[in-house]
Amino acid sequence: MADEPDAVIVVGVDGSEQSVEALRWAARLAPVYGARIRAVGAWENPPEYVGFVHFKDDHFDELARKHVDEALQKAFGTNRPAGLSTVVEFGHPPKVLIRHSEDAAVLVVGRRGHGGFRGLLMGSVSSACVAHARCPVLVLPGRSEESAGESVEERTEETARAD
Repeated sequence: MADEPDAVIVVGVDGSEQSVEALRWAARLAPVYGARIRAVGAWENPPEYVGFVHFKDDHFDELARKHVDEALQKAFGTNRPAGLSTVVEFGHPPKVLIRHSEDAAVLVVGRRGHGGFRGLLMGSVSSACVAHARCPVLVLPGRSEESAGESVEERTEETARAD
């Protein structure tokens, strides 16, 4: 597309609520950077496969794609940002995201992803991204369940009262 921006915001997506929030933040930042969004999911073979020959399993790839699609649906519904693209790759999630950061204006990740199997799709990779990404990294903290429905103003007021 000739009108598509050159700048890209890369978002690490594993299907967790934090990755959904990361997608929403990327959508807010895209106009500021004049950028399009690239949602990146990554997966590895489960730990039970350690010691066996590593292979790319279509089942895990499809599962990772499903998690990315579900996160996009939660974040945007049918109103997806223009120029949004998705990439799902086999590989160690921090390495995949760091590689994608090479042409990014900013990388957006949640502080923690899913544990267990879903953790293999992205997991807690924020520290590796901060240390090695080739662009600025925005790490979004998790929201506690009790503050999940509150606005930023309400949470700020509560914090000020607690001090």
